[in-house]
Amino acid sequence: MLEDIDQKKNNLDSKRPFPINTVKSIRENLFLEWTYNSNAIEGNTLTLSETKVVLEGITVGGKTFREHLEVINHRAAILYIEDIVSKKEAFSQWQIKNIHQLILKGIDDANAGVYRKENVLIAGAQHLPPEWLLVQSEMESLVKWYEGEARVLHPITRASLVHVLFVKIHPFIDGNGRTARLLLNLELMKNGYPPIVIKKEHRFQYYDALDKAHTTNDYEDFIKIVAIEVEQMLDLYTKLI
Repeated sequence: MLEDIDQKKNNLDSKRPFPINTVKSIRENLFLEWTYNSNAIEGNTLTLSETKVVLEGITVGGKTFREHLEVINHRAAILYIEDIVSKKEAFSQWQIKNIHQLILKGIDDANAGVYRKENVLIAGAQHLPPEWLLVQSEMESLVKWYEGEARVLHPITRASLVHVLFVKIHPFIDGNGRTARLLLNLELMKNGYPPIVIKKEHRFQYYDALDKAHTTNDYEDFIKIVAIEVEQMLDLYTKLI
């Protein structure tokens, strides 16, 4: 499947440079779909159309201030990872903390970009994250893994495992899911793949695959979810360009 995806990517790359207005419309739609779905997975009640309105700077009546901030902050985080890609910055804990700080800005400033100092449970999951005293060393190990053995992995596999291993550590009190999906797409984008959207309606398969990876070290289901989404995005780009 990864070979087929790379063939599609190569075919798409051969058509570069892409039409400016087409790329602009794809990017605008991506911002909307990515922000809406990533927030909705975590319980944000704004609809797709309401999310679009908030991204345009308009307040939606009957919705909480937090829900508005989650939209605004997620857009800022996407812009930040685009900047990371353009500058070819190295993967680091500092970078991860910056992404998380943007996610929780104005929502929980005391914990934004700060590793948790409490033990936590992941609701509905069998996996138990490490004790908070181990978070720093676990994150150091994640970066070391990324800089070492992860380099030989296919980019889609590596991106998937960045997400899985990050969530397994669950380094922050809140915002781990959104941060993980941003890190997943950051890795895809670094390697020339389009960012993907894990859709709200697929969240149960997504959570099941994550918990299976965490409890059995079997990553196949999660990697397949990511690969399917990458292929669908490549098909969309190819159709439009």
